[in-house]
Amino acid sequence: MVSKQISAGIGIPMMAVGAILAVLLAPAVTDLSDTIQFVGSLIGILGALVFIAGLFARKAPKIAS
Repeated sequence: MVSKQISAGIGIPMMAVGAILAVLLAPAVTDLSDTIQFVGSLIGILGALVFIAGLFARKAPKIAS
């Protein structure tokens, strides 16, 4: 089962924010360009990992007691 809440709610926005930081904001700030690119790409990579984790997430079966 795909967990749409994890994939669409967390993974995709993280990738979008990382891309915005790395592509649009980094050239505007020349002093911290390398740092902003690093942080943006890190957020994007973590977002991709969360997106993939959301694809493999399943609901835990209830244990009858």
